[in-house]
Amino acid sequence: QAYKDAVALFGPLAMRPGEFKWAPAIPAAGETKVVVDLVTQLFYVYRGEQLVGVATISSGKKGKETQLGFWEVMLKKKKGYSRKYDNAPMPFMQMYDPKGLAFHAGPNPGYPASHGCVRLPLKFAERLFGMTKIGTRVIIEG
Repeated sequence: QAYKDAVALFGPLAMRPGEFKWAPAIPAAGETKVVVDLVTQLFYVYRGEQLVGVATISSGKKGKETQLGFWEVMLKKKKGYSRKYDNAPMPFMQMYDPKGLAFHAGPNPGYPASHGCVRLPLKFAERLFGMTKIGTRVIIEG
């Protein structure tokens, strides 16, 4: 459904790695939720029932696959760092899993390449950070 919503709003989604799109107007009211599609490597942001943004991602590589499921944002840090992987920077980090999985700004090569996190384009992650709160719903499908 998210893909259909995105095509309806933005037209064909021929996006290159690192690209993203925002709706011209974002409703002020309504809960924000995010949907991650591991198959298409796309990240969708909703405000209420309206899609407001879509971005390319890089999810977990083979052996470190990003877990499917229903989550909530449980921790937010503008300047996050990985506890597991050499203190790697995780700008605009939003953790949704107690083991440390998060979505955050990072390299976006166009294929799964992370240790399980969902990497986003920097400017997208920054704007998204301002739209979410602790408890924002996170749906990872694929």
